[in-house]
Amino acid sequence: MSAIGLTRAAERPDVAATHRSLLAIFLINGFVLATWVAYIPMVKERFGLGDGSLGLTLLAGALGSIAALLLSGGLIGRFGSRLITTITTLSLCVVLPLVVLNPSYSLLLATLAILGGGIGSMDVAMNAQAVAVESALARPIMSTLHGLYSVGALLGAGLASISLSFGIDPVVHVVGVAILLAVIGVLSLRHLLPASVDRTPDGPVFAWPSGPLISLGIIAFLALLSEGAMADWSAVYFHDGLGTDLGFAAAGFAAFSLTMALGRFMGDALRSRTSSEKVVRFSGAIAAVGLGITLLLGNPIVALVGLACVGIGLSNVVPVIFSAAGQTRGIATGNAVAAVATTGYFGFIVGPPSIGFVAQATTLSLGIGLVVGLLGLIALLANNVRQAGGTIGPGNDTG
Repeated sequence: MSAIGLTRAAERPDVAATHRSLLAIFLINGFVLATWVAYIPMVKERFGLGDGSLGLTLLAGALGSIAALLLSGGLIGRFGSRLITTITTLSLCVVLPLVVLNPSYSLLLATLAILGGGIGSMDVAMNAQAVAVESALARPIMSTLHGLYSVGALLGAGLASISLSFGIDPVVHVVGVAILLAVIGVLSLRHLLPASVDRTPDGPVFAWPSGPLISLGIIAFLALLSEGAMADWSAVYFHDGLGTDLGFAAAGFAAFSLTMALGRFMGDALRSRTSSEKVVRFSGAIAAVGLGITLLLGNPIVALVGLACVGIGLSNVVPVIFSAAGQTRGIATGNAVAAVATTGYFGFIVGPPSIGFVAQATTLSLGIGLVVGLLGLIALLANNVRQAGGTIGPGNDTG
């Protein structure tokens, strides 16, 4: 964080512009992911995939993300998060129509790998920029930025739900979304902080968590595994498990995204008033209860409420963890965020395919039910945030 070597008065105008740009960039990331998620049932039907085959297919995106996450810390160290954010933002806008619309299964696998790699690298790079801005402003902003990610996911899922419900040609919808997001990206990326804020040319090539980052990485792993499960399997659960149409199935993920966004917009104020430990503990508990009720009752309307609880529960876990990682003393921001993100997004990667394998062997409800226990673990491990937490705001105290 000390890499921003300007006086506070001189840097604020640039940091304020970067903050506004990051709001748009986080939104783009969420919009791209949600648009793809909404079309997973359609792609599943197009290629005649079972639950297990879909899990294997999603593994292509997982492998792309694994490679990108392992390298992202080193790439940020050598080139800065500005360049990595720029490349990945624009590449996601290009690959989104390809992954949804291509008629070839082999091309689907290839484009999924590119999509997964782009999302993983973009997540690390934009969060590294966010930690630098949060440090410069000396106040919590991470939850709000992640709230814009959730707004993007909400808008993406909502627009996809409308498009699918009214029979709009997927080509029109997905290509239109890609062009719009690319324009927003071009206008926003030019305001990012320069490479000098987080370049560490002598840093490690691969980002591995160590010391206090290990405990943060474990919680990030559990949270993002759960979030990935909701992203890739909520629409499938509604459509196949509860028998809803594709439009209502997309609305399930939209409910999750809506409450996640609302929770994150309240998160920065909450972090200023209570400890990060308490925020994480409450978050894990409410998410576990919400998903458990969803699976036990098996009713579409109740499931919407349950997914809303999961959204509000998971809303602030990742922002708190990333902020704490970035504020860890003695570790460069990019490397710290990349290390925790690599561990966390490994959960995002392995979760959906694992659920597919369990669902194929048993039932989809049981596969998703495993996530309930993982959400409970987040609540139990919340004290690790206090032990490893950062320095921004009173929300990181020991209370």
